[in-house]
Amino acid sequence: MSARQELITKYAADLKDKCGVTPNMDLLTKVTIGCGPSIYNADASTVAGTQQSELDTVKKNFLIKKLGLKDSPELNAAIASVLDQYGKSNKHKYRAVVYYLLTVHFKKESIYK
Repeated sequence: MSARQELITKYAADLKDKCGVTPNMDLLTKVTIGCGPSIYNADASTVAGTQQSELDTVKKNFLIKKLGLKDSPELNAAIASVLDQYGKSNKHKYRAVVYYLLTVHFKKESIYK
């Protein structure tokens, strides 16, 4: 099994066990690929949910640039909701999982078709 496939399996387990979501594996794979090499870097592969600069990066680089959403308070609320769903006590929130949940939240799966 490739390193990327191992990570996708880990992300799917997080979605199921920590978020209560049965993942669409095709979408999860595409979101993971979209994260690029960051998934292999210990620091870049996770989202620091308590750092405002990290939350701004998720909003600006993913929600606005990648998903094409307009900047609004709804974006911050969605990020907070997804991080809460992932579990506040969970220190390792994988970027690919957060991006997957945000993609589904905003019904932007078509971006990855």
